Amino acid sequence: MKTALIIPAYKPGREMLELLEQFRGNADFCPVVVDDGSGEHFREIFDAVPDFAVLLRHEVNRGKGAALKTAIAHVLANMPDCALALTADADGQHRYEDILRVNASAQAHPGALVLGGRRFDGEVPLRSRMGNAITRQVFAIASGAKVYDTQTGLRAFDRAAMERFMKVGGDRYEYEINMLLDAAQSGMPIVEETIETVYLNDNSSSHFNPFKDSLKIYMCIFKFGLSSLLAAVIDYVLVLVLSALTAGLGAEISLAVSVVGARLVSASVNFCVNRSVVFKGNETLGKALAKYAALAVGILAANYLLMRLTTIVLHWPLALAKLAVEALLFVVSLMVQGRFVYRGSGKGRA
Repeated sequence: MKTALIIPAYKPGREMLELLEQFRGNADFCPVVVDDGSGEHFREIFDAVPDFAVLLRHEVNRGKGAALKTAIAHVLANMPDCALALTADADGQHRYEDILRVNASAQAHPGALVLGGRRFDGEVPLRSRMGNAITRQVFAIASGAKVYDTQTGLRAFDRAAMERFMKVGGDRYEYEINMLLDAAQSGMPIVEETIETVYLNDNSSSHFNPFKDSLKIYMCIFKFGLSSLLAAVIDYVLVLVLSALTAGLGAEISLAVSVVGARLVSASVNFCVNRSVVFKGNETLGKALAKYAALAVGILAANYLLMRLTTIVLHWPLALAKLAVEALLFVVSLMVQGRFVYRGSGKGRA
């Protein structure tokens, strides 16, 4: 079983050449390097790429995601002997031994997306440590998958996944997060192999823009919360409307009718949008609906009890109480839906 070793490269140093040389004579790997519009100043580096590697070029910089897609498309069209694709960065962060370990894990877990996960021990730049910690938590809430290192560039997957990932959106750093989200949505097993955390010269060779690229990544992740936010807005407006319409029935009855009526409408919208657009999980319609119904009942009960506590017992204004309760239940609902409602057992996921 051969593996296409894909290295997207933008203005690389000699670390890339040193990594490639370690694969000289290793018949299990077929290196594919993509020059992502690095320019004439880096022509010497790419001219020194060993002749056993395939060199592809972008005339202008198109982004890491675009470079990965260019390489994957080449492997699918021209390298039928390569059953696996393994992506590695060009900046020296991925050691030869770790690449071999991730490749072996991919062979042992057919159909899985295997990640080389760093644990960020030792001397790690603060922006890298904090960025990964935040993304890890947000990704877990949004996708239902626990991945320690969401930003690792060391990944291995089979030809079926290559075909799938070619359709994933994003041309720059957000592509790698989109790839993870797509794998989680589809129920593809995600396996992490611990690798060494390597940062050279405080990660000065990285072209990752902490603000611009992080914004793209978080925007991709937070789209999972928009459906719940939409449902919350519908629920909020309907509670106020129904409360005004049923004011003459007394506080207890008016509150019950308003909360239940608004929740029935907003929950229906939320389920339909989440299943068809947001989570796109692998759970059957019947099971997903049953799980969602159980969640909706629980959320409804919690909503009513919290609203009763805040408005009738604590005498909070209705609008303020509704905002506070919805903020709390929004987080709970998003976590439960992402992790359990739309996905089956997820066997094989690490």
